[in-house]
Amino acid sequence: MTGPVRRGRARALLTGLATAAATAGLALTGGGAAHAATPLPQHLSAPYFEAWNGDSLSGLAAASGNKYLTMAFIQTSSVGSCTPYWNGDSSMPISQADFGADIDTIQAGGGDVIPSFGGYTADNTGTEIADSCTDVASIAAAYEKVVSTYDISRLDMDIEDNSLTKAAGIDRRNKALKMTQDWAAANGRTLQISYTLPTTTHGLTTGTAGDGSGLSVIQNAISNGVKVDVVNLMTFDYYDNATHEMANDTQTATQGLHDQLAKLYTSKTDAQIWNMVGIIEMPGIDDFGPAETFTTADATQVYNWAVGKGVNTLSFWALQRDNGGCPGQGGSDTCSGIAQSTWQFSHTFAAFNSGGTTTPPTNDFSVSLSPASATVAAGGSTASSVHTAVTAGAAQSVNLSVSGAPAGVTASVSPGSVTAGGNATLNVSTTAAAVSGTYTLTVTGTTSGAAHNATFTLTVTGGTTACTAAPWSSSAIYVGGNTVSHNGHTWKAKWWTTGEEPGTTGEWGVWQDLGAC
Repeated sequence: MTGPVRRGRARALLTGLATAAATAGLALTGGGAAHAATPLPQHLSAPYFEAWNGDSLSGLAAASGNKYLTMAFIQTSSVGSCTPYWNGDSSMPISQADFGADIDTIQAGGGDVIPSFGGYTADNTGTEIADSCTDVASIAAAYEKVVSTYDISRLDMDIEDNSLTKAAGIDRRNKALKMTQDWAAANGRTLQISYTLPTTTHGLTTGTAGDGSGLSVIQNAISNGVKVDVVNLMTFDYYDNATHEMANDTQTATQGLHDQLAKLYTSKTDAQIWNMVGIIEMPGIDDFGPAETFTTADATQVYNWAVGKGVNTLSFWALQRDNGGCPGQGGSDTCSGIAQSTWQFSHTFAAFNSGGTTTPPTNDFSVSLSPASATVAAGGSTASSVHTAVTAGAAQSVNLSVSGAPAGVTASVSPGSVTAGGNATLNVSTTAAAVSGTYTLTVTGTTSGAAHNATFTLTVTGGTTACTAAPWSSSAIYVGGNTVSHNGHTWKAKWWTTGEEPGTTGEWGVWQDLGAC
């Protein structure tokens, strides 16, 4: 399966499509109230999991520390079908055999998943189930099948691109959701409904159903009696040819959504309105390019905003991107394109599951050297790579310096400052006058809140011999036969002396030069 591509202003969450058609109108309702799902917490972090690429759902959840994941995507295999499949692949039906064991494992650990219907490819090709299937009862049966098969408590509807222009599909979807909510209530099941929609920097697009308006999707849901629990904004891929401060734009977009929802749900309190808001980011460089780059610092800013406002859901596209494996590359399925530690965005958002009462990890970093030692002949040089990495929180600017170089040895770090996750070079050069021996150079990285060291062992060969005599002191009294070291030479007193500096008394003076040391 191929991964996400984007078109226009909307996200493209591209999945592969199977060619086999399914029978339209097939009833899919599973068991009723065999076991009621556990309700989701009031605040949760639920990054997207790309279900088409063969990764282990429960394995990545455990590795990244995510208790909750949003699973993308469910769609039909062909236009006209009413049968849902994972990724529209007819070999991946809604069944315990497909993801069931993984979901059981996550639920047993106190977490859950949120299956998402739609996505860019389905919305763009007519295989979003409410666009594909014209029978409302069959659409509702598909929703019920997912709920009962996996015993989940929230369904997400990812509606963008062409699906926003299909008024009939919008209305069928909401009628089917109302039927599903009634079914869940009758069977004692907890079930939430969320909508995921593209956004401007000031909230949902407006207009009437069928003209691309995100707001009209929610208005139609209200008119059909659907209880919409969360509206997730895709706060990326604005495609407006502007340079964006992504965290700031998230704040204005969600504030705009809040104001729009407040006009639709006039009986709700301000806190209840904010608890209907969800945020979906795209870590690093998104599909539009570097002008839309969501940084690790942005993640902390958005987290704090979400805590302060009481937002319901924090998410990002997608879990498999949460690493820094492709510097400078945008729109990848497998990496963020920026300097970051693996699972850094997951770790920043994960504290939100506690109710948003704790803060993200304190910013911290590490410094290491490769190689960490070298042997150099006097007059020669060597170099080592200085590696920095984010170990907690967001990537900060790290100032680099080196100390411990003896006489005859020069050491420097270039560049002198990097963003945590970046690299520099330790350059070491020696002169012929360098004294043979082994020395420890210390590379220090500092930020406003932390400092860390790494050591480099330098061995100099073929240089001068180290002075073993005690250094000369101007206040000491010396008698004939005493030796001292001074200015890299060993000196022997010929008779009693004090205050006379070696090397200044001449050939017939008190100090005899025994040579360099």
